Amino acid sequence: MRVSIDPQRCQGHGRCYSVAPEVFAADDDGFGSVLADPVPPAEEDRARLAARNCPEDAVAVEG
Repeated sequence: MRVSIDPQRCQGHGRCYSVAPEVFAADDDGFGSVLADPVPPAEEDRARLAARNCPEDAVAVEG
């Protein structure tokens, strides 16, 4: 599974890195960034949950 964050949509709410801190982090400006791509199998459920919780639908999940 792979994940990405659309920087045009991300508003820095932090839900992705709050829900899946092994997969996502905050950049220097507080916006989401991807730490693990591809996502480790043990973190896939949390990555999907993080994508569902993004209010801007900025997190994309493939696979």
